[in-house]
Amino acid sequence: MTSAAQAAPAETDLQPAREPLSEATAKPARSLGPLRMIWRETAKYPRQIAFALVALLITASATLAIPAGFHLIIDKGFAKGGDTAEIARWFRYLLGIVALLGLGTAVRFYYVSWLGERVVADIRYAVQSNLMRLSPAFFEENSPSEISSRMTSDTTLIEQVVGTTVSVALRNLIMGIGGIIRLFMLAPKLTGGLLLGISLVVLPLTFFGRRLRNVSRTSQDRVADIGSLVSEVLGGMRVVQAFNQEGRELDRFSSAVEATFATARRRILLRAIMTATAIVAIFGSIVMLVWEGALQVAQGSITGGTIFEMVVTSGIVAGSFGALTEVYGDLLRGAGAAGRLNELLAEKPSIAAPARPLALPSPARGKLAFEGVTFRYPTRLEVAALADFTLTVEPGETVAIVGPSGAGKTTLFQLAERFYDPQAGTIKLDGVPLTAVDPADIRRRMALVPQEGQLFAASARDNLRYGNWDASDEAIWEAARAANAETFLRALPDGLDTFLGEGGARLSGGQRQRVAIARAVLREAPILLLDEATSALDAESERLVQDALDKLMKGRTTLVIAHRLATVRAADRIVVLDGGRMTESGTHSQLIKRGGLYARLASLQFDDKKLAAAGID
Repeated sequence: MTSAAQAAPAETDLQPAREPLSEATAKPARSLGPLRMIWRETAKYPRQIAFALVALLITASATLAIPAGFHLIIDKGFAKGGDTAEIARWFRYLLGIVALLGLGTAVRFYYVSWLGERVVADIRYAVQSNLMRLSPAFFEENSPSEISSRMTSDTTLIEQVVGTTVSVALRNLIMGIGGIIRLFMLAPKLTGGLLLGISLVVLPLTFFGRRLRNVSRTSQDRVADIGSLVSEVLGGMRVVQAFNQEGRELDRFSSAVEATFATARRRILLRAIMTATAIVAIFGSIVMLVWEGALQVAQGSITGGTIFEMVVTSGIVAGSFGALTEVYGDLLRGAGAAGRLNELLAEKPSIAAPARPLALPSPARGKLAFEGVTFRYPTRLEVAALADFTLTVEPGETVAIVGPSGAGKTTLFQLAERFYDPQAGTIKLDGVPLTAVDPADIRRRMALVPQEGQLFAASARDNLRYGNWDASDEAIWEAARAANAETFLRALPDGLDTFLGEGGARLSGGQRQRVAIARAVLREAPILLLDEATSALDAESERLVQDALDKLMKGRTTLVIAHRLATVRAADRIVVLDGGRMTESGTHSQLIKRGGLYARLASLQFDDKKLAAAGID
């Protein structure tokens, strides 16, 4: 689809549909490269990083100092015939190290945890901010529940990487390198043998690590699949139970869970093999080191304190490098999560303001013109939703759009609000092409009343002022009166402060629709878009809603989509769409007399006697 910066009234080549995220995420990460995104976010907090690194160095050094302390106790304290004062001196030294270790650990934990939570919060905000810029086409091609999974499970993994994994990796790396340096200081020859054993870990890590990367990414995708499936089934539970499909949905869930488990089992097996290989190589080298050291102690070449420190330090070194193998797997999972989130951050809006947007005329007139418009949805390029469509709606005119399902009625609204750009033709608002205007300016001049009043899990006040966030309570009540919503709103337990529940669950369908109308009233826009606003209501609710709509339409340019033709008979003009093309246009009486598609639709809805009484044959 043509971007806003490139869109032009002239016909453009059709662009292939975007690859859905669900397919893109199936491609495994090849390296730890995606972690660069996490580092960019973390680097915004240098002071906290510095505190964490200093604490990390202190705790790592203190850990390595403990075996050195026991070395001194054995060689300095016990060597003097068990002098209690000398022994106490070195134990006080050890207690000081332990206290320093505890303090450093607390400081390190605080700052790395702070960084983890802060970075996750920043990434979530950045992703959501970018998502808010994307056009509806993106969310039609990609599952919102899958995106939601990325915002929860993937960010949790990133929090673990920043707040735990990286800290553990650095600490063990410092202790491993520091331990090796200390071992070289104590016994260079013996340490050389230890390093030879540790080096043997590199080859299996490289082999298994590559496979583990792929499996880790696939494992994350399988978890996301479960989240999407749960969201879909729970959201449609009434339909599931109404058609007795609980068993089938449970089977689908079971298959998804088993697929996730199978992938996780492969990941666990690879990590287990990596860990076992590392342990055998490292601890085998330590055993050989201690063996040789014990022989040298027996020969008097080194002291008992030296061999004790070497054994404990070797254990620290082995544990550090062993932990690094575990950490590597976590880093790979974090890299997969970062890659998935980075895809959302990198997604560019297909509809955006041009580099130099034109200003719409002021004051607004409300004239809307479609000139030779042809449009195909990105996911259905083979079918034209609109073909060479031309229509001019004059300021203050009410135009009804009717036709069978799939005729292109809703597409007109999508294009009018510039959620999409046509592949050919031009759409103008007050004489200015929409592609030359900031989309936000276009939408400020339009108020939408959808088929089902979409409400949010918030108070009645916040739902009402969604059309104009700065509206006063007086303006809100005035809009509620205009929408025939004042009575039931005042009857709510806490009035405008009443929480309406998810999707406005505490209100009936008719009440939700009237709140949506009041929201449109507060918008005070010159163009009104009514998308089958009464189609899902009972007779009483429809009458109340229609009365509210009649008040709202006065003085505004209005486009009405309706299946119930009784609601559009009074329109200034009725446009009939079929297969994306305008087939008829005129008043209700004119179209009935022509005997075309509109007349056939009307004959299905209106009683013949009523038509005759109206003077229509």
